[in-house]
Amino acid sequence: MTEMTKASPPTTDTAHDEVHPANALHRDELTSSVVSTPIGPLLVATTERGVVRVAFATEGVEPVVTELVDRLRPDLLIADDETKHEAVDHLAIAEAQLREYFAGRLQAFTVPIDDALSSGFYLEVRQALRQVPFGTTTTYTALAERLGRPKAVRAVGTGCSGNPIPVIVPCHRVTRADGSLGGYRGGAPAKAILQALETDALR
Repeated sequence: MTEMTKASPPTTDTAHDEVHPANALHRDELTSSVVSTPIGPLLVATTERGVVRVAFATEGVEPVVTELVDRLRPDLLIADDETKHEAVDHLAIAEAQLREYFAGRLQAFTVPIDDALSSGFYLEVRQALRQVPFGTTTTYTALAERLGRPKAVRAVGTGCSGNPIPVIVPCHRVTRADGSLGGYRGGAPAKAILQALETDALR
């Protein structure tokens, strides 16, 4: 896209036909870009509140953007980098911080996060992920115990695998109790690269 467009909200006659009617949210602004990284291109999407989605190449740009528009119902889809909007500002910060992170010079992301795509226990899991220190790992079991739900190990795993903001919200720092990597939205090789990058940065 090369221009800012106004998104059309669903009318009362068509709203019931939308793909995610029960989960429809609302944001004033939505913008995105693709950042080149050692684990492949990452789609980064932001709203006026912060980063709302980071997607791997395997997920596809168009399907992810379509889903975001469907879920968030933004008033504006912003594609002009020169347009001054909060979503654009957050995108610029996210891009810069991702580049610093992959260069080994950033240990903590400070770009605002929009948790619109998380709720309930999964939101608790993703908030807890932000507390796992750079260059360290924890386990799904330990994370469940930290959240006061020691029997919810499988739910913690689901919360990690469905994390809509990988890398920035570091689900790659969670492994299985036996030390194996466990699942990852971007694939096991990407998870291993991220862990190695952080370990190397601390040396």
